[in-house]
Amino acid sequence: MKAIQFKEVGGPDVMKLVEVATPEVRPGMVRMRVHAAGINFADTFFREGNYLIKPKLPDTPGMEAAGVIDAVGAGVEGLAPGMRIAAVGLRAYAEYALFHANQVIPLPDFVSFEEGAAFPIQTLTAWFMIHTAHHLTPGQTVLVHSAAGGVGIVAMQIAKAAGARVIGTVSSDSKFAIARQYGADEVINYETHDFAEEAKRLTGGKGVNLILDAVGKPTFDKGIACAAPFGHVILYGRAGGPPDKLDVFRLFEKSVKVSGFVLYTASANHDLMREGTAQSFALMKAGQLKLLIGQSFPLAEAPAAHRFIQSRGSVGKLVLIP
Repeated sequence: MKAIQFKEVGGPDVMKLVEVATPEVRPGMVRMRVHAAGINFADTFFREGNYLIKPKLPDTPGMEAAGVIDAVGAGVEGLAPGMRIAAVGLRAYAEYALFHANQVIPLPDFVSFEEGAAFPIQTLTAWFMIHTAHHLTPGQTVLVHSAAGGVGIVAMQIAKAAGARVIGTVSSDSKFAIARQYGADEVINYETHDFAEEAKRLTGGKGVNLILDAVGKPTFDKGIACAAPFGHVILYGRAGGPPDKLDVFRLFEKSVKVSGFVLYTASANHDLMREGTAQSFALMKAGQLKLLIGQSFPLAEAPAAHRFIQSRGSVGKLVLIP
């Protein structure tokens, strides 16, 4: 089979399209014929050797995909060849990939493979941050950084469905229309404006109840500054670099809470995953949640896709098509 592989950590060009053996299905796992693989900013950190999970060289990137079950390992129940699924795991930039059965999500008919590849990480990350790490209530104000990105677009819609007011931040004026289209009541260009001051102005000085931050260093401290009393800042990425060390005494002034989020924590709780998946699909079926596929790339163009996502110029979800 064809797969993207890198033999050393480094920039996008360390990735090459190679021919490798199709993986043998293992007990407790399923083998997917990949129709679309999701591209996440975390994939770039994995390729660079800077992610929580370290590559085992030579290795293949990719943490989510959608396709059809090709084979089922011993001990797997409720899943069968031919089923349409999405899944979270490793080495998804390939024509075939193995996934643990408990990380598999059966796809409803109304969800395409490209949407399926965009669903597991971005949608469940947004849903769990809003409804588990935080418990959003109607009338709260949510500030979503990278509002035109994959998670941002989903988070704004989930927040709106929960009755929140949404402020989105973007890195260029060209992304204003996308942010507004997918749920932002107000949009701030954080490159040209002090988003913290703008957020305080837009809330009449009250501040923001929930801030979803995947940027890190350029935004984290200012997020604390514009949080409302008892506000909550969730850091779930570091696209702009890791933030400076936190002086916890800064939280005392307004009783602000800071937390971190990574999907793997939630994915270990099967009941939680089922609830988040069911609720998210229900929002999609009701037309309250739409996934934006910003661009699809052939598998061989994985280096170009990584360069594009790191350029900060992309909108929505990027996917690879084997």
